[in-house]
Amino acid sequence: MNPKVAKLVFGARILLFAFLLSVPSQAQDAGATVSGAITDASGAAVPNAKISIKNVSGGQSTETQSDSSGHYNATDLAAGVYEIAVSAEGYSTNILKVTVAVGASQTADVKLAGVLSLQDLGISSGEAQGSPTDQARLNKRSHMLMLHQRLGLIAAVPLIATVATSFGAGGRSTSTADRWAHLALGSATGDLYFTSAYFAIFAPKIPGTHSRGQIRVHKALAWIHGPGMILTPILGAIAFDQKSKGEKVHGIASAHGAVAIVTAAAYGAAIISVSFKF
Repeated sequence: MNPKVAKLVFGARILLFAFLLSVPSQAQDAGATVSGAITDASGAAVPNAKISIKNVSGGQSTETQSDSSGHYNATDLAAGVYEIAVSAEGYSTNILKVTVAVGASQTADVKLAGVLSLQDLGISSGEAQGSPTDQARLNKRSHMLMLHQRLGLIAAVPLIATVATSFGAGGRSTSTADRWAHLALGSATGDLYFTSAYFAIFAPKIPGTHSRGQIRVHKALAWIHGPGMILTPILGAIAFDQKSKGEKVHGIASAHGAVAIVTAAAYGAAIISVSFKF
């Protein structure tokens, strides 16, 4: 036999042997299962959710959907790391990663957060398809309300810290540093709050639209935490001055703590009101 032909035959046999060895190995790696429940923020089942399960390294991809009770089940998966993307109408897409062992059954429950539609914001589908001028106004309103939402969430961080430091800012043994820390956190909260409020107040209005659902609740709560955010620092400044003079907090300044608590509670309720769809 020609030496070159012999080498080719020998190489082909090696490749065939390697392939035959890999087949049972791949078969052994398969057989894993990923299952779980798709629910919303309140824990209710989300039926007919679209679920994409993709092997990060191998590229294997499986498509399925949740049943009427929100459950899904994907079988015959190879071992590896999988990216699970879940989407459903009226909810934002949630993506998570799970590691699946050989032949194992992995549970991966997924929660979906509701998204606000144009109708929730008081914008009808007809108005959303208006003239270029109307569309520009709508885009600007959406952008400003998005900034309002983000800054409002950021403001909640120093607000919580301000409430936490208030317990050590008014006692008899309170140090000057404690009062200044409380003042600084309160000032940061106020700056973020009023910047956030600016974007909500001056966002272009869409004529003929009406807010509903959680947006109406959100706006109603603003009539509580809005005046509170104005009154709280005024009372706080009076109380700060009295404490700095060595006096006991008295007069109208003594209402500072109560007003601050009501304001913080209303603000927290306003955030929660747009975090869950009802």
